[in-house]
Amino acid sequence: MTPDTSRNRARHGLAVATAAVLACSAFAVIGTANLSGRAAAATSNCPWVGSHAPIATRVREVLGNMTLDDKLAMVDGTGFSYGTAGYVGHIAANSRLCVPGLNLEDGPQGVADGVPGVTQLPAPVALAATFDPSLARAYGTVVGGEEHGKGADVNLGPTVNIVRDPRWGRAFESYGEDPYLSGQTAVGYIGGVQSQGVMSQVKHYAVYNQETNRNTPADDVIVSQRAMHEIYLPQFQAAVTQGKAASVMCSYSTINGQYACQNSGIMNVLDQQWKYPGFVTSDWGATHSTVASALAGLDMQMPGGSGFGTDYYGAPLKAAVQDGQVPVPVLNDMVSRILGEMFRFGLFEHPPTGSLTATVTTPAHAATGRAVEEAGTVLLKNAGGVLPLSSRRDPSIAVIGADAGSAALTSGGGSAGVVPPYVVTPLAGITARAASGSVTYASGDPVASAVAAAKSASVAVVFASSYETEGSDLTSIDLPASENQLISAVAAANPDTVVVLNTGSAVTMPWLSRVRGVIEAWYPGQDDGDEIAAVLFGDVNPSGKLPVTFPASLSQVPDSTAAQWPGTGGTVQYSEGVLVGYRWYSTKHITPLFPFGYGLSYTSFAFSHLVVSGDRVSAWVTNTGRRTGSDVAQLYVGDPASTGEPAEQLKGFQRVTLRPGQTRRVSFLVTRDDFAWWNNGQWTVTPGSYTLRVGDSSANLPLTAHVEVRR
Repeated sequence: MTPDTSRNRARHGLAVATAAVLACSAFAVIGTANLSGRAAAATSNCPWVGSHAPIATRVREVLGNMTLDDKLAMVDGTGFSYGTAGYVGHIAANSRLCVPGLNLEDGPQGVADGVPGVTQLPAPVALAATFDPSLARAYGTVVGGEEHGKGADVNLGPTVNIVRDPRWGRAFESYGEDPYLSGQTAVGYIGGVQSQGVMSQVKHYAVYNQETNRNTPADDVIVSQRAMHEIYLPQFQAAVTQGKAASVMCSYSTINGQYACQNSGIMNVLDQQWKYPGFVTSDWGATHSTVASALAGLDMQMPGGSGFGTDYYGAPLKAAVQDGQVPVPVLNDMVSRILGEMFRFGLFEHPPTGSLTATVTTPAHAATGRAVEEAGTVLLKNAGGVLPLSSRRDPSIAVIGADAGSAALTSGGGSAGVVPPYVVTPLAGITARAASGSVTYASGDPVASAVAAAKSASVAVVFASSYETEGSDLTSIDLPASENQLISAVAAANPDTVVVLNTGSAVTMPWLSRVRGVIEAWYPGQDDGDEIAAVLFGDVNPSGKLPVTFPASLSQVPDSTAAQWPGTGGTVQYSEGVLVGYRWYSTKHITPLFPFGYGLSYTSFAFSHLVVSGDRVSAWVTNTGRRTGSDVAQLYVGDPASTGEPAEQLKGFQRVTLRPGQTRRVSFLVTRDDFAWWNNGQWTVTPGSYTLRVGDSSANLPLTAHVEVRR
């Protein structure tokens, strides 16, 4: 491969110039007036510490004093520890040059990797279901604050990969099937994390959508450039351009024959299209070359040769630099991008002081988690007004299912799994909230005990769950057969049966017509029972919206063939192209079990008065019911048929809370980008008639307008 040093040099120039501007941002460099004694004393030998010079100047000063070995140490990580034994990733400090160490820790859902004393927040999919970037920022602020308290400098999150298929084992830690929703949620989350002085590393770049055969050539994704740019990359663009994420993690994927971390095609998108100034880290063990990775733009290998695969940097990179395969300017760029972000976040003046053994969870953090879960819980069915529960109408409640008791499922597994300081079970939460009401419990084993409890109660609430984890995909989207049987038996015994689902993504519901109510609670985190009790009893009016489509069966999903999922013959064919998630269902006129963006309320809403004026689209939303509640107004755009684009695509959303009878105007900004599609290597706007639709799900869009684009 011919070294492309011009690209790396250009990227470095952008990095230091942009970093100098960002140094004045709210979450960047901390002023030198508060320098610690250690840092102040160090400035005589390390003049870049506490300096007011532009970041580019300080980076050059440090780099100019580095030996080759110093530089190599900056790009080759160690780690992969769990709990309090050490950080999952680490870059060693350089005391001679006053360069602090860099600690990396998993955290899309909170401080992970078995670290104790932290808040177990609801799963990220629940955050996406809020359709609320301000809540995402609050969520990220908790994560960033606790990472800081644990001494971490880089939070490995958010996970923004698209849920291409509900069988993906990591669907629970992502933000759903739509790139716009995922991107805007990520922007909020990143802003929160980085407001705490902790870098956010958005992952996993890119086209990483299944666990089967991951990090092997057998997981070779064959995907069109159009699908990549319209579906699998936009959320990363939002994260780095709007969210200003300090870092990007390249993925385990093989994309069109090239491992992601050495794939110059996707790296060029970062460098040349998005002008990204931050650094790129490999997923743990995702580096598969020395020269190709360095030349493509991989800045940091994790975790190096510490028992986790081959060390492609370290000694091999040193040899490649010495023999000219990796030019010195390329290595300088790699180091400069890391140093630039360290200066941007003030780490030279304020190295981390936290500890992995510290207890960092607080009541305020727990309250944020409860707010997110309450806003992200989705009411899917409420026949006959069975909900909310009331002590007058429902004097006795049968709580049923292992998930309601000590086996309550509050988090998925893998690197996003968080150890809770406690768990409030649904049984405990409902019992406490019911107060004078009668609450009985049956685990469902045997089923006969659950049936007896249901028959003797006014209402039966059955809890069912499906576990997801990194490292393996699901084989189906059915609940365990025993749980489906339990729900059916309880529903036959008591017509007023409500099902609460704790799942990471879509599941089928063969019993749906036989139950009165269905709630999707995702993985709710440590306060599971209190949160679901608040929704069940109406203390909280449910307002979550589905960030993924729930198909009626696997036969409906866009990637229903073996060649598409999990792949055959060493390739995974993304032949559905841009028709992912609701785009597929809308375009193919397929009716799913529940559509993307769907969610009921204990009140009702109406939409009216759609107005298009210049680049603004507005509409009125009215609460037509008897309770205060929230709805999410959603704007979808439909392109001219000649473009071959999906029937509709989400381009805006706004959460609105209204009192009974209250009306509020919602407004969306529509730009050229909302009409553009990827055509032969560039974004193109095709002249013609575009359709604008507004409503509160991809299948409920009562307001329609047409706009003509002439050029």
